[in-house]
Amino acid sequence: MDFHLNVNRQTLAVDVEPDTPLLWVLRDALGMTGTKFGCGMALCGACTVHVDGEATRSCITPISAVGQRAVTTIEGVGDDPVGARVQAAWIEIDVPQCGYCQGGQIMSATALLKQTPAPNDDQIDDAMGGNICRCATYLRIRAAIKAAAKGAAA
Repeated sequence: MDFHLNVNRQTLAVDVEPDTPLLWVLRDALGMTGTKFGCGMALCGACTVHVDGEATRSCITPISAVGQRAVTTIEGVGDDPVGARVQAAWIEIDVPQCGYCQGGQIMSATALLKQTPAPNDDQIDDAMGGNICRCATYLRIRAAIKAAAKGAAA
């Protein structure tokens, strides 16, 4: 079945089954491999993308549920000023260790800062609680989110 998606501000056509998860459409049909498969059950956050600005687990989101809503992936988040600040803070704080979860972490952090520009620790923990980092870089993730939030005032 043909679907026309709005991904990273581009209209892209794919021919997939309606129940195909957005994750596999992005990775397999569109070649956007920055969004990672982690658990397939929306528990780890590695597959996080934005759908209309909201952090969404793409592994459980069927393509038929996306419609014409705007999808932003890790490949496109840096085009947004908040996403660019988050990516810069990730580099400045040297957050990644193995790096596997970082796309999902950045997507969740960007969604948080767009909704709550100056989050406190509890708000950060709540927003990032669904993103698992097997290398346990949680303190650096929190520091990077705070650094990106401070960059908003600059």
